[in-house]
Amino acid sequence: MPQLTPSDRLLITGATGLVGSHVAEQAVSRNLQVRCLVRNGSDTTFLQQLGCELTVGALDQPESLTEAVRDVTCIVHCAAKVGDWGSTEDYRRTNVEGTAALVEAALASGTLKRWVQISSLGVYEAKDHYGTDESTPINTAGIDGYTLTKIESEKLILDAVAAKSLPAVVLRPGFIYGPRDRTVLPRLLERLQSGKFAYLGSPEKLMNNTWVGNLCEAVWLAAESEDLEGQTFNIRDPRLVSKREFVETICDAAGLTKPAKVVPLPVAKAIATGMETIWKLLGKKQAPLLNMARIKFLGLNLDFSIDRAGYQLGYDPATDFRTAMPSAVASLAEQGGTES
Repeated sequence: MPQLTPSDRLLITGATGLVGSHVAEQAVSRNLQVRCLVRNGSDTTFLQQLGCELTVGALDQPESLTEAVRDVTCIVHCAAKVGDWGSTEDYRRTNVEGTAALVEAALASGTLKRWVQISSLGVYEAKDHYGTDESTPINTAGIDGYTLTKIESEKLILDAVAAKSLPAVVLRPGFIYGPRDRTVLPRLLERLQSGKFAYLGSPEKLMNNTWVGNLCEAVWLAAESEDLEGQTFNIRDPRLVSKREFVETICDAAGLTKPAKVVPLPVAKAIATGMETIWKLLGKKQAPLLNMARIKFLGLNLDFSIDRAGYQLGYDPATDFRTAMPSAVASLAEQGGTES
């Protein structure tokens, strides 16, 4: 697709979330026509202030999607049910079935030129990674409802590229952080404030940190790319940081004591397995304090190559973690502390 112009209409799903709100903000600054699919009752104050067109609906309400995609030339699909606990079917309803409904509506509209799918580095196997690139097969099993359905939704998109000529490019970001985060960073800060945080295994293992601004850079590159339909790209910051640097930078920015406790990884895995089993037997709706998804986030080495994004997309992010994370922590305090 050639460079986006003011005549292009962009549809953003998940626009009230972290990634979607930043894509919307940048799209407005680019003078694009911006439409956002928003759930009834969601807080759209920021989007209204930007001047975005709002269409009320949801991925699990297929009847709402026809109007959402009308005259749309580019879709940035950020919406997903996120979390690390709960029924897989609940995740599948939005992440897979909802995505399928949006694909059908978009193709039927007759105006779509580009689809940018926000997937996840979680599609790879939950193990230590050292420079893993896109030639590595994705894991078809998943470790929870979220990762499994992100895998399924990515496959759905790539199948639609092959079978229905969906003009899609897939981005696989890692842990996304930045202003307006209402989930992971607030909860991590709460844990650090409580003084109960412990590293899971070696604090020197690497994170797959992804500044939301760097991800947005990749979104625009993908939206304006040519001849890359069906391509997948790992996306992360230009420099990965250790778990220790990650946590201690947050502590420095928030004025908190730096943690020192380390729980050996085999012990953490055994505890997580036991807690998951008990929580499932009891039918608990909230995730246990420790589960396999959190071990993946804080216990594994998550080093993924972004070489392909560099030479095919032109992805060359400039913002380093040391600059970005303090601003994310500061913005969290401005938006109301650690409320999620």
